Amino acid sequence: MPPAPPGLRVCGLSFHYGGQRVLHQITFQLRPGSLTALVGPNGAGKSTLLHLLQGQLQPGTGTVELDGTPVRRCRRRIALMPQKGEIDWHFPITVAEFARLGRLAASRAGCCDVDGALQRVGLGSMAGRRLDQLSGGQQQRALLARTLVQPAEVLLLDEPCAAIDPPSRQQLLDLMRQLSDAGLTLLVSSHDWGSALNAYDRVLVLDQALRADGTPDQVRQALDDVTMGNHCCG
Repeated sequence: MPPAPPGLRVCGLSFHYGGQRVLHQITFQLRPGSLTALVGPNGAGKSTLLHLLQGQLQPGTGTVELDGTPVRRCRRRIALMPQKGEIDWHFPITVAEFARLGRLAASRAGCCDVDGALQRVGLGSMAGRRLDQLSGGQQQRALLARTLVQPAEVLLLDEPCAAIDPPSRQQLLDLMRQLSDAGLTLLVSSHDWGSALNAYDRVLVLDQALRADGTPDQVRQALDDVTMGNHCCG
């Protein structure tokens, strides 16, 4: 039997909620050390897909495997960074205590300890600051620090660049590139259809089904072709 292909492999994934189809027949593979953007309109199913990949939801059909192992048996190897709107930023703890939450129930260390993670995301000097004293960009970086202390090889980041200023966005993109260059696999949900996509190796376009998959230039060309075809037939 040949060895299982490395990386995160998604095959024929479908999901329904309340009788409504959310995702249909999603298939792709993410190689170790890759940085991939997941883009699509509101309601496209991006957050649902990330929760399926991390094993928090069970698909109606299809499989998710990491290095040939079903995700339900290796969930701790896959870390999910939620949207910052899902966090109570008024909870009375410090930035360091918040980052340390990523180590709960983990039997081994992540790629960084708490101090190292905070330094890596540029919050080393804010370890003792309370969560409610952080700006939007600092909140995103605190979430990423909490993710980095988890013992994960695959990072699923849900809208990490949302509602932050351009310098903070560029810092996060640079950090994500450093992490992928170090061998981690990153899948990053984004609403950005602009030049920021050039920071990624690959772009997946999701709208319930997978509509395009390729390099940023390939995806732009595919979407332009679809738009031109619609105009010609309209």
